[in-house]
Amino acid sequence: MSKAQPQTSRRGVMAALGLATTAVASLVVARKSATEVAVVAPEVPPAQAPKAGGGYSESEHVKRYYKTTLV
Repeated sequence: MSKAQPQTSRRGVMAALGLATTAVASLVVARKSATEVAVVAPEVPPAQAPKAGGGYSESEHVKRYYKTTLV
């Protein structure tokens, strides 16, 4: 009796190719995120509030809010 050779189907090859592509893409993304360096903006002294009132002032609360909106 001869041993039966497993047959490779096109569907199996395409599935393996998709899995390999996904693995490589995830490694590239993981490596990129691990090597990114955070850019820190220079400290700017807070602007004085207008004497007549009103106006926009960037407080710590506003800075925290803007940090939460970053994607």
